[in-house]
Order: sequence, then structure tokens, then C-alpha cells
Amino acid sequence: MIIKEHNPTEETHEQHPTSIRDLKPGMKLTGKVTRTGLSGAFVDIGLEDQEAWMHISQLSPKPVNRVSEILKEGDEITVWVKKVDHTTKRISLTMIEPPERTFRDLQPGMIIGGKVTRLAPFGAFVDIGVGRDGLVHVSELATGYVSDPSEIVSVGDEVEVKVLSVDPRRRQIELSIKDIPVDDDMEEGESPIPTVMELAFQQASGRQVDLGHDRDKAAKKGQKRPARGPQNDIISRTLRTHKQ
Repeated sequence: MIIKEHNPTEETHEQHPTSIRDLKPGMKLTGKVTRTGLSGAFVDIGLEDQEAWMHISQLSPKPVNRVSEILKEGDEITVWVKKVDHTTKRISLTMIEPPERTFRDLQPGMIIGGKVTRLAPFGAFVDIGVGRDGLVHVSELATGYVSDPSEIVSVGDEVEVKVLSVDPRRRQIELSIKDIPVDDDMEEGESPIPTVMELAFQQASGRQVDLGHDRDKAAKKGQKRPARGPQNDIISRTLRTHKQ
């Protein structure tokens, strides 16, 4: 069974909560910096009489030495809820956008879009939005033999992949490109539309069959055989017709 990629949940869209009870991890918010310190900043996210805290480690994916390098009082910023403790009423925020999905969202058979981030002799690594790249083994790049992944994909390519297996404990994801099903919009038994070159070769092949028959007839009658090589002329005519 093929499981299509699902859309991100509502929590990834900007929300406007009024109470701590409305907050959920991953929720996207707009806030205003009210105070900064050595270890982080307090942010007003619109709750009544309560501010949220953001540690310096959550200001950027890269190391930050001073909060003032990133924030100052009065800045309006986009943040995500990292953690909510209803017992202590502590709210932790982050400016680092969370992954689009988690390991728990992945299921074998799921078709997901991703981007090739790195090539290795044994396969290609693809970012599928979980904070950890998945591996497309060289044997899963194509149905035939592939000696080098660069024959099939390049770094930066946008690709569709099929999830083969997920190991949350080892944080390993195995993917495949060769098992992607054909477009469901194509009706059963319907043939894909041929390209211009395919049409040209089809015409050339048909012409060659006719010429072969003519040559046999000419040989029996002792006549001169028709000249060979009409294929290039047919292709040229087909391409010219297509351009008009």
C-alpha cells in the first residue's frame, strides 16, 4: 500500500494563543522581545501576564556568543514553542524552525519529496525534512546497474523517494527512488505521449521496413536497390514540422 505524503499540521502555521493551555510544541508564533540577558531572552507572545523564555542556544542553528548579536529589546520575531510545562507554567521557545515532520511521521511505503544533499560511492543522501538525511543506496537509484550515484542524481536535485525502513533508535532512514509508482492520473492501459524524437524514430523504423520490402522486390527483378539512410531526413522533417 502506498501512503502519500501528508501536509504539515496546523501547528506549523502562525497561531494567536491567549492562554498557556492553547500552546503546543511546534506551534508557530509571533512575539516581541521584552528583556535580554546573558543566557537568553524573554518574549511576549500575547499571553495574559506571562512571558516565554528562549535560551541562547535556541537563537540560531549556529553557535551564538552573545544574545545581543541576534536580539535586542523591542524586536518582533518569529518563534516556535519548544516545550510547555503546565505545572511550573514555564514556556520555552526557539527561533530554530523545527523539522517539517518527525521520525514518528514516517512509515514504510510513504512517498515523500526531498533534496539530494550529498553523494557517496554507496548511494545518495536526501533531506526529507526530519532533521536527519535518509540514504538511497546505489542499488535503489535505478532498476539497472549503477556504478556511480552521480549517473542518476546530483547534489541539489529535488526528488521523490519512497520510505523503505525507519530505525528511530539508530536514526537511520532507508529510501528508494526506483520504486516510485507511475502517475495515478494516467488511465489504465493508456500509453504515454511520445516525444518528437520518438515519433521521428517510429516513422523512420516504419520507412525502413517498407524499404526492406522494396529492396527484396528489386533484387528479384534485378533492379537497383533503393538508397539507404532515409532515417536522418525523416527525423529532420519531423523536427521542422514540430517547430512550425
